[in-house]
Amino acid sequence: MGVHAQQGSYSGLEMMVVAASRLLQNGEMVLVGTGLPLVGATLAKNTHAPAMTIVMEAVAFDSRPLALPFCVADPRGVYHTPWTPTAFETLGQLLQNRRIDAGFLGGAQVDKYGNINSTCVGPYLSPHKRFEGSGGACDIAALAGRTIIIIGHERKRFVEQVDYITSPGWRCRDYHTGALVDRVELGLWGGPEAVVSTMGVMKFDPETKEMYLAEYFAELGVTPAEVTANTGFAMDTSRAKPFTPPLVSELEVLRTLVDPEGIYMKY
Repeated sequence: MGVHAQQGSYSGLEMMVVAASRLLQNGEMVLVGTGLPLVGATLAKNTHAPAMTIVMEAVAFDSRPLALPFCVADPRGVYHTPWTPTAFETLGQLLQNRRIDAGFLGGAQVDKYGNINSTCVGPYLSPHKRFEGSGGACDIAALAGRTIIIIGHERKRFVEQVDYITSPGWRCRDYHTGALVDRVELGLWGGPEAVVSTMGVMKFDPETKEMYLAEYFAELGVTPAEVTANTGFAMDTSRAKPFTPPLVSELEVLRTLVDPEGIYMKY
């Protein structure tokens, strides 16, 4: 397994990225976006999942960048790529043909069923704040084999019901009736596997499809009670275990190979 890093020698942001990277598996095809999803996937590629294929939407397929791209449209991302797919090929062919095993998503809000809001807070026609919207996030949430969500842990972000469903989770509102229905009734496959936050890793109960606390960042001083206090809905914490701290080797790869410039990690 390697040597675990000493408590206090790493940041919460590093813990979060390590937790996300460990959810990816060797041999998978993973569709990632800008920011921490790209960092986490690159870390996994350079540690435990060397045979994983990273796909950047409409830019690069299994490339080998010498430096971390600033975004998925950064030309650095296409270095040594065998293919530069279009958005149509990525979203309309790879996703719809079930070729994407996992997708990384972020957002402004997430609810207990894994629905994500990255569109607006407040009423759609007169919002308190409007965000960038879906991009390819709705496609990924609807059609990837599974999704991993990365988001800061606050009550205003972990809500009972998102203000707008940008990306569907396990139970989402029917367009005609507004009632909550299972995603399979809407012809969707896949679904959210985990939510990685600044406090821990949440997963979804196989029966109720509701989010529960699986692991918490005890090494950072986080407790299940603190997670509960910062969640806007009742979350089961009875199954929670302390998260296994980062390995020294994981942090070394993250700091010296994946993002040595501190583009996203802000060392």
